[in-house]
Amino acid sequence: MLDEVDEDWLARRYYGGDLPPAAERCLHLAAASYADGPAALAYLAGAAEAAPGHRLVDLGHYKFHFYKANLDQALVYGERMIGHAMAALGVNHADWRAVTPATADFRGLEPAPRLFLFALVAIGYLLLRSGRLESGREALNKVRDLDPDDRFGAARLIAVADRHEHEDELEEAGA
Repeated sequence: MLDEVDEDWLARRYYGGDLPPAAERCLHLAAASYADGPAALAYLAGAAEAAPGHRLVDLGHYKFHFYKANLDQALVYGERMIGHAMAALGVNHADWRAVTPATADFRGLEPAPRLFLFALVAIGYLLLRSGRLESGREALNKVRDLDPDDRFGAARLIAVADRHEHEDELEEAGA
C-alpha cells in the first residue's frame, strides 16, 4: 500500500499546523498501513515520539485500536481524549462528571465542547462493550444531560444497553 502513496500526500498538512510535521507524516503513514497492524503501530509510535501527548496522536491511536476492536486499548486513548477535551474547555479538574451545561456551550459548534461530547460517547460505548454497564451508562447519561437534542446519539446507545440488559434478565428468568 505504501508504494501507492505519493510524497505530496504524506507531506500534506491536514491537522491545522499545530502538530509537528514528522508526527503528522507518521500519522499519514499509519493510516496508509492500517491493514498491516504492526507497521501501523510502529508509525503511531513514531508519531508519539515526535509529539508526545499530543491530542491528534492520541486520537490516531484511539481510532486505530477502536477499528481493530482492541477495545481496552481504545478506552485508554479515549480517556486521554477526555483529558484533552477538558483542557480545551479550560476545566481545571480531572473528573468529567463535574462538567455541567454551564461549563461551555454544548449545543453550539465550537470544537472543544464537541470534542468533549465525542470523547465521552466513545468512553461510554467502550465501557458498555466491555460489560461495565453502570459506568457506560453514567458517561452516556452525562452526554445526554449536556446534549439534550441528542446530536451525539447517547440516547440510542443507552436504549441498546437497556434492551441488552432486559434480554439478559429474561434469559436468566428462563422466559
